[in-house]
Amino acid sequence: MSLQVEKLEKNMAKLTIEVSAEELDKAIESAYQKNKRKLNVPGFRKGKVPRKMVEKMYGAAIFYEDAANEIIPTAYEKALEEAEDLDIVSQPDIDVVQIEEGKPFIFTAEVALKPEVTLGEYKGIEIEKQEVSVTEEEVEAEVNKERENNARNITVEDRAVEDGDIVNIDFEGFTDGEAFEGGKGESYDLTIGSHSFVDTFEEQLIGKNIEDEVEVNVTFPEEYHAPDLAGKPALFKVKINGIQFKELPELDDEFAQEVSEFDTLEEYKADVRKKLEEKKEKEAAAAKEEEVVAKIVENATMEIPDAMLDTQTRQMVNDFAQRLQMQGLSFEQYMQFTGATPEQLLEQMRPQAQEKIESRLVLEAVVKAENIEATEEDFKEEMEKMAEMYQMETDKLIESVGDYEKKNIMADIAVTKAVKFVVDAAVEK
Repeated sequence: MSLQVEKLEKNMAKLTIEVSAEELDKAIESAYQKNKRKLNVPGFRKGKVPRKMVEKMYGAAIFYEDAANEIIPTAYEKALEEAEDLDIVSQPDIDVVQIEEGKPFIFTAEVALKPEVTLGEYKGIEIEKQEVSVTEEEVEAEVNKERENNARNITVEDRAVEDGDIVNIDFEGFTDGEAFEGGKGESYDLTIGSHSFVDTFEEQLIGKNIEDEVEVNVTFPEEYHAPDLAGKPALFKVKINGIQFKELPELDDEFAQEVSEFDTLEEYKADVRKKLEEKKEKEAAAAKEEEVVAKIVENATMEIPDAMLDTQTRQMVNDFAQRLQMQGLSFEQYMQFTGATPEQLLEQMRPQAQEKIESRLVLEAVVKAENIEATEEDFKEEMEKMAEMYQMETDKLIESVGDYEKKNIMADIAVTKAVKFVVDAAVEK
């Protein structure tokens, strides 16, 4: 195998990779062996037709695609090892230049290279000082959330629906006199005032009684996720099966004892305040980091190749799809529910991908400029945190980490140190 590297504009490079004619012939033979049982040639039993006969009948190129698919991944990996000085940051754009039996197989791989970053001002960045405080109203709101979580649902039998009630309903929706898909439900618990149903649906149930059958008229919003319903008037036929209301627990010492480790309401509220302060301090610290890094990015110059941005965006969409899967929802189901397309999601995530790339590149430049290093002790501490998270023994986790993974972890640690460096150097006004 031979490799030629051509540097292109905008931090791109073209790798021209040549594989010997012998290797190509082996791959063609392999493709023939895999596919010969699928071929029907008069006069021959399946799997017994000679390769030359197949190529004569169907053309010499019949096995080229499979042969190329066999050669390219291995040859590309070897090329990356040979071109170890290239910092490639995108998936390759492959183009076959020459594929013909008896001649070398030649293909190109166009890739993005990590761009150089020219740092501007990154020490002494000025930011506005943030004061962290918790109001009495915020404490009360948090306590009331806990009261809501511990509320009891009381069944109503002798009055009509009121705002805030939980109404159990059967319903079916119609547009232009026809029932529409997804517009039917049975024994559905709807909280009046939650605005989880469209338009004034919930308000029109106020004053109605158990066993009432109600016609509810609404109009779907223009931006509704289902295009066939967007902006359309609809009629819902609704039957009220039951009414409940939430009974909140009394706000006293007994409540505090039930929901916390404290004996008195005063102690419980003090703990709520403390936790809110800690939360706000973490949020303020994260906001400070974000602001400092954003200003350093603004002060720096770099040229991000489109292929690098495309790769990062696709990776973020893939990560999002995996998170959905962990929650029991497929990517296809999410697309159906939201009415979005994969292309729209890619476009939506592109600015986030750009920001992520810029931040990482700038912080890596700070690491280099300030000679920031991750030590073996730093690595062990990180492994201890991960081991605790995954409930593993630290030594066994370290043994399972290969050289490539360790290199990436060490790089992440160094970047984290760079964040601390620039934030500590920032000036609050």
